[in-house]
Amino acid sequence: MILVASRASSLIALRSVRVACTARRYIQTGQSPANAAAAEAGAEAYLEPVQDRPGITSLLLNRPKAKNAISLRLLKEFQECLDKVQFDKETRVLIVRSSTLGSFCAGADLIERASMSKAQVDKFLIDLRRALGTLENLPMPTIAAIDGPALGGGLELGLACDLRVAGHAVTKIGLPEVKLGIIPGAGGTQRLTRLLGLAKAKDLIFTARVMTAQEAHQIGVVDYVSAPETTAFDKALELAQQMSANAPLALKAAKQAISRVPELGLESGLDFERASYEPLLHTKDRLEALQAFKEKRAPVFKGE
Repeated sequence: MILVASRASSLIALRSVRVACTARRYIQTGQSPANAAAAEAGAEAYLEPVQDRPGITSLLLNRPKAKNAISLRLLKEFQECLDKVQFDKETRVLIVRSSTLGSFCAGADLIERASMSKAQVDKFLIDLRRALGTLENLPMPTIAAIDGPALGGGLELGLACDLRVAGHAVTKIGLPEVKLGIIPGAGGTQRLTRLLGLAKAKDLIFTARVMTAQEAHQIGVVDYVSAPETTAFDKALELAQQMSANAPLALKAAKQAISRVPELGLESGLDFERASYEPLLHTKDRLEALQAFKEKRAPVFKGE
């Protein structure tokens, strides 16, 4: 009887460990039946609501063997995902990430590029510019979860997001194009300069420096680095949960007002801020926030 009980206890303990590992793996990767189905169908980019995290959606890059290098197909599907999520009222925060740990986006697919005509390359660059412009101008906050190399077009994709989180162990973040006889061609010279200023952007692009997560954070290319033994996606989820708890219309208005700063003088910017502020006063979410404050409870926002 003692042996039977001991064996049963061991099996229960083993099962608990397996469950814990599975839960941890889900938190890190977001794997779910829908995720697996999309991957098995061969999608190179697809959307998936994050399980048990209402209001948070992942846009997953899914070319693991190519480190999510941007192919013609991936770019097409990526744009389709953006066009869809742009009008999705259920999505309050979007996380762009890899479907597999250890990756983010290694830039353009140079193997595919070698077989493309000049006309095809020109169209690819136009389509990439449109996709990153769409990503940058999405109405909800966006976070790039960089859990692997973010090089060239991969970093440019990250720069089109509102925030960037790098995994603690990531060692390859940069714009190395001048080593290949070209320059960053998907917004790198423009977005990086707006982010860091002229001198730092020139330094990184002229030297083609490839940085670790910690170096990228120190200079300001990424906003957060995950803690050791955790992933960029873990940290991105933490941030996304903080954001998604807030009023969706207010998030949208705040993003619009902040994003206009580089192109407006102070007085014009203040006018735009006021124009963004006024409509919020008459929303149901504003009334809910006031009522929740009065009742000392958390507000329940509906984006109305």
